[in-house]
Amino acid sequence: MNLDDKSLFLGAMEDVQPLKRGNDVHWHPERNPRPTQRLDVLQLDNFLTTGYLDILPLTTPLEFKRDGLQNGVLDKLRLGKYDQQASLNLLRRPVEQCRQMLFAFVVQAQKEGLRNLLIVHGKGREDNAHANIVRSYLARWLVELPEVQAFCVASAQHGGSGACYVALRKSAEAKQENWERHAKRSR
Repeated sequence: MNLDDKSLFLGAMEDVQPLKRGNDVHWHPERNPRPTQRLDVLQLDNFLTTGYLDILPLTTPLEFKRDGLQNGVLDKLRLGKYDQQASLNLLRRPVEQCRQMLFAFVVQAQKEGLRNLLIVHGKGREDNAHANIVRSYLARWLVELPEVQAFCVASAQHGGSGACYVALRKSAEAKQENWERHAKRSR
Protein backbone atom coordinates (compact mmCIF):
# COMPACT_ATOMS: atom_id res chain seq x y z
CA MET A 1 0.00 0.00 0.00
CA ASN A 2 1.53 3.31 -0.99
CA LEU A 3 1.20 6.55 0.95
CA ASP A 4 -1.74 7.90 -1.12
CA ASP A 5 -3.77 4.71 -0.65
CA LYS A 6 -3.09 4.68 3.08
CA SER A 7 -4.09 8.32 3.54
CA LEU A 8 -7.28 7.77 1.47
CA PHE A 9 -8.16 4.72 3.56
CA LEU A 10 -7.55 6.50 6.86
CA GLY A 11 -9.61 9.45 5.63
CA ALA A 12 -12.51 7.17 4.74
CA MET A 13 -12.34 5.40 8.10
CA GLU A 14 -12.12 8.60 10.15
CA ASP A 15 -15.78 8.50 11.36
CA VAL A 16 -15.91 4.76 11.96
CA GLN A 17 -16.13 3.50 15.51
CA PRO A 18 -15.22 -0.10 16.34
CA LEU A 19 -17.98 -2.46 17.46
CA LYS A 20 -18.11 -3.28 21.13
CA ARG A 21 -17.19 -6.79 22.13
CA GLY A 22 -20.43 -8.14 23.48
CA ASN A 23 -22.50 -11.20 23.93
CA ASP A 24 -22.20 -12.42 20.36
CA VAL A 25 -23.84 -15.75 19.73
CA HIS A 26 -22.32 -17.96 17.08
CA TRP A 27 -24.36 -20.88 15.82
CA HIS A 28 -22.51 -24.16 15.47
CA PRO A 29 -24.50 -26.74 13.50
CA GLU A 30 -22.69 -29.67 15.10
CA ARG A 31 -23.76 -28.47 18.57
CA ASN A 32 -27.44 -27.99 17.69
CA PRO A 33 -29.26 -31.36 17.99
CA ARG A 34 -32.75 -30.04 17.15
CA PRO A 35 -32.74 -30.38 13.34
CA THR A 36 -31.71 -34.05 13.46
CA GLN A 37 -34.32 -34.80 16.12
CA ARG A 38 -36.98 -33.09 14.02
CA LEU A 39 -36.06 -35.19 10.99
CA ASP A 40 -36.19 -38.37 13.07
CA VAL A 41 -39.71 -37.52 14.27
CA LEU A 42 -40.75 -36.82 10.68
CA GLN A 43 -39.33 -40.18 9.61
CA LEU A 44 -41.20 -41.99 12.39
CA ASP A 45 -44.44 -40.51 11.07
CA ASN A 46 -43.63 -41.51 7.48
CA PHE A 47 -45.92 -44.48 6.94
CA LEU A 48 -45.39 -44.85 3.19
CA THR A 49 -44.60 -48.47 2.31
CA THR A 50 -41.49 -49.68 0.53
CA GLY A 51 -42.26 -53.41 0.36
CA TYR A 52 -43.08 -55.53 -2.68
CA LEU A 53 -44.16 -53.51 -5.69
CA ASP A 54 -46.15 -54.38 -8.79
CA ILE A 55 -44.46 -52.29 -11.46
CA LEU A 56 -46.95 -50.39 -13.58
CA PRO A 57 -46.57 -50.92 -17.32
CA LEU A 58 -45.52 -47.80 -19.21
CA THR A 59 -48.81 -47.92 -21.11
CA THR A 60 -50.83 -47.53 -17.88
CA PRO A 61 -51.33 -43.83 -17.09
CA LEU A 62 -51.12 -42.63 -13.49
CA GLU A 63 -54.61 -41.74 -12.36
CA PHE A 64 -56.56 -41.92 -9.12
CA LYS A 65 -59.67 -40.27 -7.69
CA ARG A 66 -61.10 -40.68 -4.19
CA ASP A 67 -64.76 -41.55 -3.82
CA GLY A 68 -66.93 -38.46 -3.66
CA LEU A 69 -64.69 -36.28 -5.80
CA GLN A 70 -66.53 -34.84 -8.78
CA ASN A 71 -65.46 -36.02 -12.23
CA GLY A 72 -65.18 -32.39 -13.36
CA VAL A 73 -62.43 -31.78 -10.81
CA LEU A 74 -60.39 -34.67 -12.21
CA ASP A 75 -61.04 -33.48 -15.76
CA LYS A 76 -59.78 -29.97 -14.93
CA LEU A 77 -56.79 -31.45 -13.13
CA ARG A 78 -56.00 -33.65 -16.15
CA LEU A 79 -56.18 -30.65 -18.49
CA GLY A 80 -53.88 -28.57 -16.26
CA LYS A 81 -56.57 -25.95 -15.56
CA TYR A 82 -55.51 -25.55 -11.92
CA ASP A 83 -52.43 -23.45 -11.19
CA GLN A 84 -49.59 -25.52 -9.79
CA GLN A 85 -48.71 -24.02 -6.43
CA ALA A 86 -45.59 -26.12 -5.78
CA SER A 87 -43.52 -28.78 -7.48
CA LEU A 88 -41.23 -31.62 -6.45
CA ASN A 89 -38.47 -33.05 -8.63
CA LEU A 90 -37.70 -36.74 -8.01
CA LEU A 91 -35.52 -37.26 -11.09
CA ARG A 92 -32.63 -39.72 -10.65
CA ARG A 93 -33.05 -40.03 -6.88
CA PRO A 94 -32.98 -43.28 -4.91
CA VAL A 95 -36.38 -44.75 -4.04
CA GLU A 96 -35.94 -44.23 -0.29
CA GLN A 97 -35.01 -40.60 -0.79
CA CYS A 98 -38.06 -40.17 -3.05
CA ARG A 99 -40.26 -41.63 -0.31
CA GLN A 100 -38.88 -39.23 2.30
CA MET A 101 -39.06 -36.21 -0.01
CA LEU A 102 -42.63 -36.96 -1.09
CA PHE A 103 -43.86 -37.38 2.47
CA ALA A 104 -42.20 -34.16 3.67
CA PHE A 105 -43.42 -32.29 0.57
CA VAL A 106 -47.07 -33.29 1.00
CA VAL A 107 -47.02 -32.60 4.75
CA GLN A 108 -45.51 -29.14 4.17
CA ALA A 109 -47.93 -28.36 1.34
CA GLN A 110 -50.87 -29.32 3.55
CA LYS A 111 -49.57 -27.09 6.36
CA GLU A 112 -49.27 -24.16 3.94
CA GLY A 113 -52.77 -24.72 2.60
CA LEU A 114 -51.64 -25.60 -0.92
CA ARG A 115 -54.07 -27.57 -3.09
CA ASN A 116 -52.42 -28.32 -6.45
CA LEU A 117 -48.98 -29.84 -6.81
CA LEU A 118 -46.76 -31.05 -9.62
CA ILE A 119 -44.45 -34.02 -9.06
CA VAL A 120 -41.80 -34.79 -11.68
CA HIS A 121 -40.72 -38.45 -11.59
CA GLY A 122 -39.15 -38.88 -15.02
CA LYS A 123 -39.70 -41.22 -17.95
CA GLY A 124 -38.18 -44.59 -18.67
CA ARG A 125 -38.09 -46.48 -21.94
CA GLU A 126 -38.58 -49.87 -20.31
CA ASP A 127 -40.94 -51.13 -17.61
CA ASN A 128 -38.05 -51.90 -15.24
CA ALA A 129 -36.28 -48.53 -15.74
CA HIS A 130 -35.55 -46.59 -12.56
CA ALA A 131 -37.92 -43.77 -13.52
CA ASN A 132 -40.77 -46.25 -13.96
CA ILE A 133 -40.02 -47.90 -10.62
CA VAL A 134 -40.21 -44.47 -8.94
CA ARG A 135 -43.42 -43.80 -10.89
CA SER A 136 -44.93 -47.08 -9.67
CA TYR A 137 -44.00 -46.35 -6.06
CA LEU A 138 -45.37 -42.83 -6.46
CA ALA A 139 -48.73 -44.23 -7.58
CA ARG A 140 -48.82 -46.42 -4.46
CA TRP A 141 -47.65 -43.72 -2.05
CA LEU A 142 -50.06 -41.06 -3.26
CA VAL A 143 -53.00 -43.42 -2.68
CA GLU A 144 -51.70 -44.11 0.85
CA LEU A 145 -51.67 -40.40 1.73
CA PRO A 146 -55.10 -39.34 3.06
CA GLU A 147 -54.44 -35.71 2.05
CA VAL A 148 -54.39 -36.67 -1.64
CA GLN A 149 -57.79 -36.39 -3.35
CA ALA A 150 -56.67 -37.19 -6.88
CA PHE A 151 -53.69 -37.44 -9.18
CA CYS A 152 -53.17 -37.85 -12.91
CA VAL A 153 -50.59 -37.54 -15.67
CA ALA A 154 -49.45 -33.97 -16.29
CA SER A 155 -49.96 -32.17 -19.58
CA ALA A 156 -47.05 -32.04 -22.04
CA GLN A 157 -46.06 -28.50 -20.99
CA HIS A 158 -45.49 -29.70 -17.41
CA GLY A 159 -43.67 -32.94 -18.19
CA GLY A 160 -46.28 -35.23 -19.77
CA SER A 161 -45.97 -38.86 -18.73
CA GLY A 162 -42.84 -37.99 -16.73
CA ALA A 163 -44.83 -35.95 -14.21
CA CYS A 164 -48.17 -35.94 -12.44
CA TYR A 165 -50.60 -33.42 -11.03
CA VAL A 166 -51.74 -33.95 -7.45
CA ALA A 167 -54.85 -32.42 -5.85
CA LEU A 168 -54.85 -32.16 -2.05
CA ARG A 169 -57.78 -31.81 0.32
CA LYS A 170 -58.77 -28.37 1.52
CA SER A 171 -57.41 -27.36 4.88
CA ALA A 172 -59.88 -26.78 7.71
CA GLU A 173 -59.36 -23.01 7.36
CA ALA A 174 -60.09 -23.10 3.63
CA LYS A 175 -63.23 -25.16 4.23
CA GLN A 176 -64.44 -22.66 6.82
CA GLU A 177 -63.66 -19.69 4.58
CA ASN A 178 -65.46 -21.32 1.65
CA TRP A 179 -68.47 -22.14 3.82
CA GLU A 180 -68.67 -18.53 5.07
CA ARG A 181 -68.38 -17.14 1.55
CA HIS A 182 -71.19 -19.33 0.24
CA ALA A 183 -73.33 -18.91 3.36
CA LYS A 184 -73.30 -15.12 2.89
CA ARG A 185 -74.55 -15.48 -0.69
CA SER A 186 -77.48 -17.67 0.33
CA ARG A 187 -78.89 -15.09 2.77
